[in-house]
Amino acid sequence: MVSITMHGQCIKGIILLDGKPASYSTILIDKQLNTIADENGYFSFITDTGSISLKIRYTGAIPKDTIIHYTNTTCQIEINLQPDIRQLHEVVISDGWKEVERSSSPINIEIYRPDFLHKNGSQQLFESIQLINGVRPQINCNVCQAGDIHINGMEGPYTMVTMDGMPLVSGLGTVYGLMGIPLSLIERIEVIKGPASTLFGSEAMAGVINIITKNPRTAPRFSFQASSSTWLENTADLSGKFTLGKHKFMGNISGQFQPLAIDHNHDGFIDQVKLFQVSSWVKYQLERKQHRTFQTMIRYIHEDRLGGQMHYTHALRGSDSIYGESIYTRRGEWLMHYQLPIQEKIHFQSSYNIHYQDSWYGNSPYKAVQQILFHQLYWQKTIGKHELLAGIAGRWNYYDDNTTATADEDSLQIMNNPHRVYMPGIYFQHLWNIHAAHTLQYGMRLEYHPEHGVIYSPRLNYKVTLKNNHHLRLNFGKGFRVVNLFTEEHAALSGSRQVVLQEKLRPEESLNATLHYEGVLSWKKGFFRVDAGIFYTYFFNQIIPDYDSDPDLIIYRNLDGYGHSRGANLQAEFQLDLGLTLRTGITLADASVFNNINNSSRQLIHAPLWSGNWVISYYIPKTSMWLDFSGIWNGPMRLPIQPNDFRPEYSPWFSIANIQLNYSFKNGIYIYAGAKNLFNFIPKHPILRPHDPFDQWVNDPINNPQGYTFDTSYNYAPLQGVRAFAGIRYVFK
Repeated sequence: MVSITMHGQCIKGIILLDGKPASYSTILIDKQLNTIADENGYFSFITDTGSISLKIRYTGAIPKDTIIHYTNTTCQIEINLQPDIRQLHEVVISDGWKEVERSSSPINIEIYRPDFLHKNGSQQLFESIQLINGVRPQINCNVCQAGDIHINGMEGPYTMVTMDGMPLVSGLGTVYGLMGIPLSLIERIEVIKGPASTLFGSEAMAGVINIITKNPRTAPRFSFQASSSTWLENTADLSGKFTLGKHKFMGNISGQFQPLAIDHNHDGFIDQVKLFQVSSWVKYQLERKQHRTFQTMIRYIHEDRLGGQMHYTHALRGSDSIYGESIYTRRGEWLMHYQLPIQEKIHFQSSYNIHYQDSWYGNSPYKAVQQILFHQLYWQKTIGKHELLAGIAGRWNYYDDNTTATADEDSLQIMNNPHRVYMPGIYFQHLWNIHAAHTLQYGMRLEYHPEHGVIYSPRLNYKVTLKNNHHLRLNFGKGFRVVNLFTEEHAALSGSRQVVLQEKLRPEESLNATLHYEGVLSWKKGFFRVDAGIFYTYFFNQIIPDYDSDPDLIIYRNLDGYGHSRGANLQAEFQLDLGLTLRTGITLADASVFNNINNSSRQLIHAPLWSGNWVISYYIPKTSMWLDFSGIWNGPMRLPIQPNDFRPEYSPWFSIANIQLNYSFKNGIYIYAGAKNLFNFIPKHPILRPHDPFDQWVNDPINNPQGYTFDTSYNYAPLQGVRAFAGIRYVFK
């Protein structure tokens, strides 16, 4: 049932399914603009037209279309929504920033909302995203616990993370910036595995994670969240909004505090970083006629991260007596979207971020700054069955640090020479609705790199509807990436290994292809949904780190051979009206390289052949309580080891499980409690020679006959053991 009340030009309503709020349901208005209901099913928007077409889409309900004839009097409209399949009718924008139903997009786009991301008890995106099949957050350092996000076995730098379609998290920001994104910022995330549209550029080889931020029109007036654990993982955030006519403002401040030093595995090193992180953001939106809007957002992150030996403090930064890693991060972000007030649909978007890092890794300093400016102007046009998209774009990158990466050597002295690169580009995309069951989308993006010339990135996407709610998609694309080792290779920053370049590195190139099937069987009391896909990526000039030749070095060179990432995903979702939902997935990903020099192949570091996850949710009848049991599992992955290392080269099979109990009060208060890492799994020997982090006694044939050196890169699972957690959320409309 949908109840709508209209007052003048403002439409307000609440969406219900079987008497319960249809949280975060989508309302598409006149095929141009969509609004999202909030957590309790409420929504509102402003209109000047006399007749309004609404398309209501909700996960678990049959889509409903209706037309409202506008008057100045109050009227009530009720629409009964029938239970149906999940996700197929949600509105997405990641196929080209034109709002379309997910089922009609030729690109396979997965949608995840905060209610799903909260199911493992986390309040941060980096930890919650592990519940998505084929997407795996990887911790790359056992001391400062920096990480990145892998898709289908491919390393983090191949994944593009955008915010409202803008590339805000990249370069230097990927080392720690991914861990500073709170769920309170997110309305939903859209995940694309494999080649995407032409708008995302050539670097999105593995896929795209597009974070859609909350909308001031649909966000609650006030919300608050706080949580803590027995390891004192404390989080808190506060959000609010207000409206002045057509001007809408929304703000948030959030924090993450981890003051406790715990050495669960008794190696003398802190198993969880000490952390003080505060982030804040403000979003402004101006609504204009014909659903044209101007919106902008500013975000700031302040972080103090500390890890190392148990007695390490800030006063010992740079010391060679006690090993520690201290990282100060300051990051600012800005983005803007404006639709020009003309008859044609022309949009201008821009984003800018600046990232400062002041850090010590043992007695090695690393100080860096990076600025990235991105802007684009694009045009959309629909002519019958043809939808056209064309645009121009530009990306400016500034990077400077205290290493030889930004130094010029001459005969007299070493001069600092920051990197400055500007890449202009143009793109075109054509979507052709050939038939009700056939859709073809193709496009081309051309960019100019000052060192490597013209870069072309073609895209081809095709969708066929086999029958109702059964779709087959074929996607193809070409990728190009320039590697920046000093922002991507964190094992070098940790002070345990040194990066060595054996040659001038040529850019990586790739060819990507995916084939995906999606089908749903539904009945009155539930549904069964299956996603299955195969993927293949072939690399030219792939740049592979060599951890094996020397225990003190990471040697980089272009591969004389080829690399590939190939495999398959299978995901199934089963739901009954008894209140039980089961979602599980499995990924087979062979990420390996073949070397022509010695005619051998090998699996890449930190790339398990098998991985998977599960989420089981049960709503307890006649109560306001539900139970979430979630987890991940990984098969053996190859790890960086030293010559004659006593540790195995491949990790064991392991699983990390979480359980959470939730209770909802009628006044907008939610409480939850549970346990993380329920089976208390932690990796063995994550740090080699932790008692000698400065390698002062390496040359000791009696106590160190194998010549091992201090190393922090042997990582395959979090170091945090089992711990209980509890939290509270309050939402006021």
